[in-house]
Amino acid sequence: MKKRVTKAIFPVAGLGTRFLPATKSVPKEIMTLVDRPLIQYAIDEARAAGIRDFIFVTSRGKSALEDYFDHAPELENALRKKGKTELLEALKATNMDSGAIAYIRQHKALGLGHAVWCARRLLSDEPFAVILPDDVIAAEVPCLQQMVEAHAETGGNMVAAMEVPAEKTSAYGVLDIKEDMGSVVSVKGMVEKPALGTAPSNLAVIGRYILTPEIMDNLHKIKSGAGGEVQLTDAIALEIEQSDNVYGYRFRGQRFDCGSKAGFLQATVAFGMARPDLKDEFTEFLVDLMSSRAAAQ
Repeated sequence: MKKRVTKAIFPVAGLGTRFLPATKSVPKEIMTLVDRPLIQYAIDEARAAGIRDFIFVTSRGKSALEDYFDHAPELENALRKKGKTELLEALKATNMDSGAIAYIRQHKALGLGHAVWCARRLLSDEPFAVILPDDVIAAEVPCLQQMVEAHAETGGNMVAAMEVPAEKTSAYGVLDIKEDMGSVVSVKGMVEKPALGTAPSNLAVIGRYILTPEIMDNLHKIKSGAGGEVQLTDAIALEIEQSDNVYGYRFRGQRFDCGSKAGFLQATVAFGMARPDLKDEFTEFLVDLMSSRAAAQ
């Protein structure tokens, strides 16, 4: 019987330098996309997938991130007195039960693999998820939920993957496919940021993973990889060699790279236009803006 995925690691120790000066005082993960911080989208996706234990790998200067998930009695009481029930309901999604979130410090910036390894003592002999909040995915069925359902059939390790243009493969980890089964592909290799024209496929890995406990052993064994960092990709590649149990999953949805300014702006437009309370006014503004631009040219 395959074990359920009930724990997720959120690596949130990065400095967010691409968003300076904003991230000098505001953790990147609580920058808002419409009216919710990036981390809320990640948490909501995890909850929908059945995650019950949330492990945050943080660093200095992230106290605002921890405070965000705490209860705010004064604010809640003020809203209650004013009869603002809709806002109270919105706040409920930000509250986490005592003990549901654990915070682990990553004292040195040694890469994603090292960040995941930092959480090893909070995991038992069961598969776990890793969610990168920078990757925000708009999907009818949340991405991790799709993966958990597929993982119930395959077991092993699973990475979310999407098809990218050949000229952009050098920006991603790319899968070398053994067998293509539609939504799920079995993987015989992973190439991190292949040189232009050398990618084994156009199926790129993005920030959602379901991993076996053996990954932690692999992370402990491997030395620093690209950029002097411990690469999660290297630990997954070891599993391909040792156990041949790595799968890619073509998720249904649109991924936005909110770790980049352009991606964040694109996500803001897409999510704003998808909101029933905003779409009419926002769409009218965008149409007027584009018309003005066209007229000026």
